Amino acid sequence: MKRLKITDNHGWTPRTLRKQERKIKNAHLRQRVMAVRLVMEGYLGKDVASMLNLCRQSVAFYVSLFNEGGLDLLLDRKYPPGREPFLTLEQQQELKQTILTHTPAELGWDIASSWNTRILQSYIREHYEVDMSREGIRKLLHRMRLSWTRPTYTLAKGDAEQQQAFEKQMDLIKKTDHSRYDSFICR
Repeated sequence: MKRLKITDNHGWTPRTLRKQERKIKNAHLRQRVMAVRLVMEGYLGKDVASMLNLCRQSVAFYVSLFNEGGLDLLLDRKYPPGREPFLTLEQQQELKQTILTHTPAELGWDIASSWNTRILQSYIREHYEVDMSREGIRKLLHRMRLSWTRPTYTLAKGDAEQQQAFEKQMDLIKKTDHSRYDSFICR
């Protein structure tokens, strides 16, 4: 079996590679650097593979990547593009603005005062002609950095002056009534 060799170290030494390993957060990428460093230190490919719980071909592949393009090529990972989203970015932004600025009742969707996935499912089907599952909508809302909160009642016709007067009155009551209650607490 042919021994793996580092043909071009690109200015890296085992010591500098070890320092680089400590900086890398991704465990898979750190493992790649570790495999190259161990080969550079003189270990056999099959020994490196058993130490790192890898396949021997993976170690050989990492060494060839490093020889070809250095650490940059070794750490470059190409991810598949993934599935195309149901809604375009413009539609997602439009939906987010709708959720943030309007209630379903204002738009004629049910009498609800807050959005939920069931109402959003109907809204998306009607406006964008897209069928999405409720779980898909929940994940979409999460990606848009929207979170579910319990709706609370707000007094729409509250008088700000009366509220401030009430708060002042409550503060006075709290300050003056403590002396009465202190005697009850001490007994």
